[in-house]
Amino acid sequence: MTSVTDVLRQSVVVFSKNYLPITRINIRRAIVLLVTGKAEPLDLATEVGVQVRSPNVVLLVPPHIRLTCNGNERLWKVPPVNRREVLRRDHHTCQYCGSTKHLTLDHVIPRSKGGKHSWDNVVTACERCNSKKGDRTPQEANMPLRNQPKAPMHPTIAFAENFWRTQNDPQQEENYAETHLYGK
Repeated sequence: MTSVTDVLRQSVVVFSKNYLPITRINIRRAIVLLVTGKAEPLDLATEVGVQVRSPNVVLLVPPHIRLTCNGNERLWKVPPVNRREVLRRDHHTCQYCGSTKHLTLDHVIPRSKGGKHSWDNVVTACERCNSKKGDRTPQEANMPLRNQPKAPMHPTIAFAENFWRTQNDPQQEENYAETHLYGK
């Protein structure tokens, strides 16, 4: 038998009307969506769900629900390129040597050679690597990048990618936390 706190700790995956996994919500929010008719049970797996009892109703809450109403999608803009966001994307690690000390920003293609200040041209670099690379491209300086820089992903797309990737391995889902915006 499960305790009340065990039941309340569980979560439910919410799918959009067109079956795109959007987010994970707590069981209380899922009950509200089901009871008000804003969501319906979705049977993706053989899992039965959780029985929630009140004095006059027994409700079966499935592990996946699908929204039935057309909600306005929240507008999301790619954040501007700034130090805080680039450091977060690169996990506060130099993209040339892996150091976590004395970090700066570096333009992969230097601005003097036509490089833009954009998500796909700015990386985190330690002072030493930034000085060593100087006004050259990584190929000219013989300093390959550890990861290719890219713009952050829409949170819903990042969640959907992670959901399908971890569907067979629930342990992986717990490692999702901070990186979901950047799809690393």
